[in-house]
Amino acid sequence: MDIRIVIVDDQAMVRAGLRMVVESEPGMEVVGEAADGRDAIAVVRRTSPDIVLMDISMPRLDGLSAAREMLDAPSPPKVITLTTFDSDENLYGALRAGTSGFLLKVSPPEQLIEAIRVVHSGDALLDPAVTSRVIASFAGWAADPSPSPRLDDLTPRELEVLGLLARGLTNAEIAGRLYVGEATVKTHVARVLMKLGLRDRAQAVVFAYESGVVRPGAAA
Repeated sequence: MDIRIVIVDDQAMVRAGLRMVVESEPGMEVVGEAADGRDAIAVVRRTSPDIVLMDISMPRLDGLSAAREMLDAPSPPKVITLTTFDSDENLYGALRAGTSGFLLKVSPPEQLIEAIRVVHSGDALLDPAVTSRVIASFAGWAADPSPSPRLDDLTPRELEVLGLLARGLTNAEIAGRLYVGEATVKTHVARVLMKLGLRDRAQAVVFAYESGVVRPGAAA
């Protein structure tokens, strides 16, 4: 079954370029487009996509607000934020709102395709190491770390996995660090997400920073 995608950007040329890249890839289908957040919500409700490629800065309703509304709905799509990074101070807020990752608008086409496939598969992050560094650099946008009572539900090993995940390690790297199989790490990650009530790895990274499990600049 094809991966169903909605493209949201206020620039028609950007939408056309994204559509051309996506539709050149077997197994992917663009089922809708929108030029602002308000229209994007309507398109998503009508088409029920798997993935939304979401710009942040748009008229009427910005991408961050639109993503929050989409992700609060039953059976929400996964949202990949499109950003210029160096000028967009909403990136941390986008991840905190529950988006599954981000992609630079200047990224090469193959990176866009890989991002869609990785997020659709459930890993949620195109590059965990990059995402963790971005979150660390934007940590000033978050409130002071405050331990969450939900951490009490984690076993010591699960807490260790959460810390390594938040520092940007992949499943394979965590497996090597803990001397266990990668399948075991995947099981731990799944249990961490379930116990903490988190959607994916992106939310787990944000949660770990906000709850003080890891702190910006901490070594992996």
